[in-house]
Amino acid sequence: MSSLNSLVVLAGGASSRMKKNASNQSILSAEEIQQANERSKGLIGLGGNGRPMLDYVLYNAKRAGYEKIYIVIGEQGELFRDFYGGSNGFHGLEVVFAIQRVPSEREKPFGTADALCQAMEQYPELQEKRFTVCNSDNLYSVEAFDLLRNTESPQALITYDRDALEFDSERISRFALVKMDDWNNLIDIIEKPKLDEVGKYRDTKGKLRVSMNIFTFDGKKLFPYLKHCPVHPVRLEKELSTALLGMLGKFSGDMKGIPMAEHVPDLTAKNDIVEVKKYLKEHYSTLEW
Repeated sequence: MSSLNSLVVLAGGASSRMKKNASNQSILSAEEIQQANERSKGLIGLGGNGRPMLDYVLYNAKRAGYEKIYIVIGEQGELFRDFYGGSNGFHGLEVVFAIQRVPSEREKPFGTADALCQAMEQYPELQEKRFTVCNSDNLYSVEAFDLLRNTESPQALITYDRDALEFDSERISRFALVKMDDWNNLIDIIEKPKLDEVGKYRDTKGKLRVSMNIFTFDGKKLFPYLKHCPVHPVRLEKELSTALLGMLGKFSGDMKGIPMAEHVPDLTAKNDIVEVKKYLKEHYSTLEW
């Protein structure tokens, strides 16, 4: 199957948890606190010269061979255009923006399925091709991007070994578990699994695997399920995992789980800023675009 070169980055969320006070807030600078309260998570200055997390996501994506980037931003997302909207692209990447508009009856965006659906409506070519989707506030490796860009499966996701993630156990317990069959085909994604049920989701090697929201999709197959995605009864959002599982009801065995065992830096709350800055300094002292 031919490789793909398009990446959709979901960056239109409200960043609600980032705006809450942190237990270690005293070791953050006033500027870091201000940015955390005012900016989208992917734009908080963490790296060299105050560059944001999204730089590093795009850097790894480019090294893996992606060429066109669709960034899904909110209605107040002009700062994304300031960072990445140059007329000559961004370090050789072609960057375009999709706006996730908030329905008039809501205060916050309508979720990840809605974000991707709006992007595919604004850029209809996504309805006809395969592409990768990821978050703006997780730093996925070059290898993860490369595996999803070159997968021979029609659709795929990275299934991360939960033991390799360098977070505390309480945080890890909140990550969505994935359930695979014996051939690594995705069967289910379980959000916030109950502690006494976790064991039954181990794979054939005895590993618990989680989704960190990085997928390769066939746009033609997925789009109708995004368009008609039901609203989650508790979180009251249209979630990408819901649309994905709905699609698998028709295209069973279509999405392959690609196992990996590595840490994925995650920028969810103010507490994460110090750790992510440290990680970037250790592993990305220079970016050789």
